[in-house]
Amino acid sequence: MTERGQRSADLLSGLPTSIQLSDGPFPVTWRRSARARRLSLRLARSGDHVIVTLPPGLPAQSGFALLAAHRDWIARQLQRRPVQLNFAAGSTIPINGVPHTIYHTPDGHGGAWIDGTLLYVSGDIDFLPRRVQDFLQRMASRQFGQRVPTLSETTRLLPTSVVIRNTLSRWGSCTTAGRIMLTWRLIMAPPFVQDYVIFHELAHLKHHNHSAAFWQLVDHICPRRAEAETWLKTHGPALMRAA
Repeated sequence: MTERGQRSADLLSGLPTSIQLSDGPFPVTWRRSARARRLSLRLARSGDHVIVTLPPGLPAQSGFALLAAHRDWIARQLQRRPVQLNFAAGSTIPINGVPHTIYHTPDGHGGAWIDGTLLYVSGDIDFLPRRVQDFLQRMASRQFGQRVPTLSETTRLLPTSVVIRNTLSRWGSCTTAGRIMLTWRLIMAPPFVQDYVIFHELAHLKHHNHSAAFWQLVDHICPRRAEAETWLKTHGPALMRAA
C-alpha cells in the first residue's frame, strides 16, 4: 500500500463497520476515492452491504452523518432486493438465461453436468453449492474464452487477455494494459446481455472512460445496449447475490 493509501485507510479505520437497522446490524464499507467528486451512499450490487464513498479532503465524519441520515433509505432498499438465487438441491437457477433445476445425485460421478434443463450435482450434499459455483465458473471460462475473441475480431478491438473472476461489484472491467475481466456470474445472464458486457469492455480498449465517444462506439457495436442495460438493472442484483 502506498503512503497516501495508508493514510486514507488510517482515517477510515475508526468508522463503524455496520449500521443498526430495525432487524439488526447491516455491514458498511468505507471508501476514499481520488476520482469521487462528491460524497455518495449506495447499496452494493451483491445487496449484502452498503458503500459510503468519500472524495479527497472531505472529513470522514461527513460520511457517517450521511449514513445516519439515510437509515430509512437503506431499509427500503433492502426490502426491494430480489429474492436470492440459492445453489441448493431443487432450486432453479438461470444458465445462459435459461432456467435450470439443480438435481442432487449423491451416487453420481463427475461433479456437475447439464442434461436438458437439469443441472446434476453429485457427491455430498454439503458440497453442492460449491460444486455448482465451480461448474459455472468453469463454464464461464470456456464460453467467454471463446466469445471474447469472436466479438473482438468483429470489432477489431483486441484485448491482451481475458480473466474470469468472482466479483460482486461489477460485471466487467478493462485495464489500460488491455486486459479484460468478467465476472463468472455473467454466465447466468442471457447471451445478448453477456455480449453487451463484452462489447462494453472492448470499447474501453479505445476509450478508457465513459465519454460521449465511448457510448457512441458502444451503441455502434451493440445495437441491443438499451435492452441489455434494462435487463441488468432488473435481474442483475439477483445474480450478484446468487450463492
